[in-house]
Amino acid sequence: FASSASDGTARRATMADFKYHQYQVVGRHLPTDSEPNPTLFRMKVWATDEVRAKSKFWHFIKRLQRVKKENGQIIAVNEIFEKYPTVTKNYGVWLRVLSRTGYYNMYKEYRDVTMNGAIDQMYNDLAARHRLRAASIQIIKTATLKDEECKRPNVIQLHKEGLKFPMPQP
Repeated sequence: FASSASDGTARRATMADFKYHQYQVVGRHLPTDSEPNPTLFRMKVWATDEVRAKSKFWHFIKRLQRVKKENGQIIAVNEIFEKYPTVTKNYGVWLRVLSRTGYYNMYKEYRDVTMNGAIDQMYNDLAARHRLRAASIQIIKTATLKDEECKRPNVIQLHKEGLKFPMPQP
């Protein structure tokens, strides 16, 4: 897909055009005399940059394990890229949201060429439909779905054979 540049010409969209990126963060407890080789913890997080990815890692690992930023260290932060970023795929997103009345679990499906694009759609969709801010959304799991695994009608309608989008005549 294309987006317009500031000079009016069309340009090809790149991975940098997405607001959210997927990062793999690996961290551990600091080595001590009693435990010289602590367990490594790997987490995939969605964030706007590496700094926020590290912050989200510490936020979640503190709740899952007894590791805080003060007594832990980050081993690696890697951005995860799509293997085939030009093929349209179905994506499922399991998430937990904090609304005005409490926490709710949700499952959403999106159709996009990259997981980053699907996550951007998800944030925009939740902001529009439920007035949810990005800080109140926790992504639990993401998956690439086969056509027969899709449940939502808005995604299933795009699976038809010979689907065409004709251009209207001016």
